[in-house]
Amino acid sequence: MNPHLDKLQSYPFEKLRQLFAKVSASPAHSAISLGMGEPKHPTPPFIQQALIDNIGGLANYPTTIGSEALRGAIADWLERRYDLPALDRATQVLPVNGSREALFAFAQTVIDPAAGSLVVCPNPFYQIYEGAAYLAGAEPYFVNSDPARNFGCDYDSIPASVWQRVRLLFVCSPGNPTGATLTLTDWENLFALSERYDFIIAADECYSEIYHGDEAPLGALQAAHVLGLSGVERPYARLVVFSSLSKRSNVPGMRSGFVAGDAEVLKKFLLYRTYHGGAMNPAVQAASVAAWNDETHVEDNRTQYRAKFAAITPLLQTVLDVELPDAGFYLWADVSRTGLSDTEFAQRLYAEYNVTVLPGSFLARTAHGVNPGHNRIRMALVAETAEGLEAAQRIVQFCQSLNQ
Repeated sequence: MNPHLDKLQSYPFEKLRQLFAKVSASPAHSAISLGMGEPKHPTPPFIQQALIDNIGGLANYPTTIGSEALRGAIADWLERRYDLPALDRATQVLPVNGSREALFAFAQTVIDPAAGSLVVCPNPFYQIYEGAAYLAGAEPYFVNSDPARNFGCDYDSIPASVWQRVRLLFVCSPGNPTGATLTLTDWENLFALSERYDFIIAADECYSEIYHGDEAPLGALQAAHVLGLSGVERPYARLVVFSSLSKRSNVPGMRSGFVAGDAEVLKKFLLYRTYHGGAMNPAVQAASVAAWNDETHVEDNRTQYRAKFAAITPLLQTVLDVELPDAGFYLWADVSRTGLSDTEFAQRLYAEYNVTVLPGSFLARTAHGVNPGHNRIRMALVAETAEGLEAAQRIVQFCQSLNQ
């Protein structure tokens, strides 16, 4: 067996299952889960219809590079969304079966397992980053998020001896679970480090279309273009962006996304994927074209989230330390004032009010002497507003009961 498998930790939801195995959910309350970040808004009917209308495509083997129509729709969307110059549809865009499998496979492509490579990951983080590093034969190096920096990571704190071994850096903006976004200055610093130490940046942007302010989050390709890195001899050098339709269009079951950026890197990634078996279902490709070509449903989806967060966040602020995030559909709350740890809070809330939240320590690792998820919980506001409000009201009741 691959010895690297022994380095993998249980997924956060397995840890949660084990935590809840010690208690029973309150029988007096219906179950409400804020634990998993799975979109619950309805899939737009036009996307469903496009899938049905193209079901005949199941009779054909798809190409790994995807259809011209899909690559064109993705490139068009990127150019519109981020005000980019024209992308090369043949070399700078590649469809993938959701960003999760692509993020994992990408590490296999760019890591030399014999080189003692390091993979820099934010902390807390999406656990795929860690697993991808280990199974590519590398070691993860965690950079803690800092509440004082709007949960940004202090990359300047990484010593040169570490950077010299880094071959891949995972960035998540907007972040999971913090919702924090990177600024142009942040990107300028990362691009300079990437050039100096010759590592690749994998920018995970799957939450980019759910934001709560007037301005859409800055994307990595957009930042590179603004900084003059799109018109050079090697456009977007050492930069690859990952995104998907799951959150944007409420189609997590379609497993449809893309990677875009440095053509030299994508050429190698395409070669890997021809062996990996990463071709997308033709019917899903057709439905994806329809989704990328429409913005109305994305705006409607964003409006629903904004209304939900506006109603629920102030309610929770009466009992927890929590702020409206820059983007995404998570609240990252500090439960310290309750006197409970994150695991105690989650376990007792489930036992007494049948509401599921995810302990923050399950989403992070102890690094540099601290677990940045300790005493925090992640709440996914993915259900309809009424259910989310009911969950918030129960959380308020639970917290108030602790002071009685």
